[in-house]
Amino acid sequence: MATEVAAPVAAPHAPLTPAAPAGAGLIKPGYDPALTNEDLAPLRKQTWTSYNVFAFWMSDVHSVGGYVTAGSLFALGIASWQVLVALVVGILIVQVFANLVAKPSQRTGVPYPVINRAVFGVLGANVPVIIRGLIAMAWYGVQTFLAAQSLNIVFLKFVPGAAALLEPSFLGLNALGWISYAVLWVAQGALFWMGMDAIRKFIDWAGPAVYVVMIALAVYLVATAGLGNISLTLSVGAPMSFGASIPVMLSAIALVVSYFSGPMLNFGDFSRYGKSFAAVKRGNLLGLPINFLFFSILTVLCASATVPVFGKLITDPIETVQAIGAPFAILLGGLTFVTATVGINIVANFISPAFDFSNVAPRRISWRMGGMIAAVGSVLLTPWNWYGNDQAILYTLGVLGALIGPLFGILIAGYYIVGKQRVAVDDMYSKDPAGRYWYRKGFNPNAIWTLVTTGAVSVASAVLPPALGVVPWLSSYSWFIGCGLGLIVFWALERRSPAMPLLDADDPTVDDGAALGRA
Repeated sequence: MATEVAAPVAAPHAPLTPAAPAGAGLIKPGYDPALTNEDLAPLRKQTWTSYNVFAFWMSDVHSVGGYVTAGSLFALGIASWQVLVALVVGILIVQVFANLVAKPSQRTGVPYPVINRAVFGVLGANVPVIIRGLIAMAWYGVQTFLAAQSLNIVFLKFVPGAAALLEPSFLGLNALGWISYAVLWVAQGALFWMGMDAIRKFIDWAGPAVYVVMIALAVYLVATAGLGNISLTLSVGAPMSFGASIPVMLSAIALVVSYFSGPMLNFGDFSRYGKSFAAVKRGNLLGLPINFLFFSILTVLCASATVPVFGKLITDPIETVQAIGAPFAILLGGLTFVTATVGINIVANFISPAFDFSNVAPRRISWRMGGMIAAVGSVLLTPWNWYGNDQAILYTLGVLGALIGPLFGILIAGYYIVGKQRVAVDDMYSKDPAGRYWYRKGFNPNAIWTLVTTGAVSVASAVLPPALGVVPWLSSYSWFIGCGLGLIVFWALERRSPAMPLLDADDPTVDDGAALGRA
């Protein structure tokens, strides 16, 4: 087994260096500048309450994508109670996984990229964070484009002459689309630039605001349709037998987990701000199973009512608001769903690459600069050109997204199984060859080899079945395949050839997350 090496850097309560500005992170003497800035250093104070975490998940759930995803499950052909079971089981799995990712970052006060240094090595951590950062950057562009579509509806309704801007086109997007995209791009950038406290305040407000509009929309549609005309079963075709419905239920569960896999992986970027791990868990309970279930019920009520009201099933809330036609409904609904999309974009696709890209070159790239790199990159990708292209998504985001499972499995195995929940926080900021997370030239070979091998299997399970037309259902489980293999293979390699250090729980430089009474 690996032997423990003496810590080469300062003790946990060492004073600040005189040159360290008064920011959020606590930079200690001995922290290598090539691995440290105030955005990546352990937090001075952890202030988020359960409500703040609850609001984070509200912003993540209350989006056009969340609405469509929840509504689509009711159209799979299974009974309503089976959809309900799938929703509950899927979101409970997400809750468990979110708690697992939350703990190491909450305990140590460091973001997702930094906690990966304990497993991948202080330099090797750049591999998983670049993968996650690229995924988030691409989806940041997509979500901004979707929000721009909502804003387009408002412009077309209330701005005379806006329709004339639908004709001129540049790089595949019409002039109105460019204007809406630019408005939201600047607004999101300004909010992000104001810092995490401003973002916290925004998501504290945005999630409940969407609820108010969703409830109002459900009341209006149900009242218009008549309660007796509402059917909670949106499935089409002949009812399935119980045996035939089981694989569909499992696919629905997998869909729920996959939908949340991105923000679930880098949830440590947010849980690090939690006052305690108990507060984070309470927030996850409120924000995931309870909140998601209530939002799903509202979604189904709204979607079901569109059949008697409009004569067809509408699962897109933007299209529903547009179909109502009333100016006030379009204005309120359009702006609300813009707010909802901005909320999920900030928490899921802006903050993640900000920390990720900053981790690559902390001296040159701050958290804010990392976020702006992602924002500029999202425009250069011109997401409107490939968002509707199934092949482009399959072979680009499909490949990158399939790697999220192995990254999750490796992190969980490294922290809980191999590392016994013990982290030498200061060593994650040291390039000293004697440091506990230097491994081999800054890389843990076991983690890298695990990612390469299990990532190949996960990508193959995501891409090949739909491309070749064989066992297409297998692609629904690529996240589970990658996660399970990542955990098992990394654990096996560490048993065969240990690289991660054995840390003493009584060492004052070690955080022991397993200690009784301290979780």
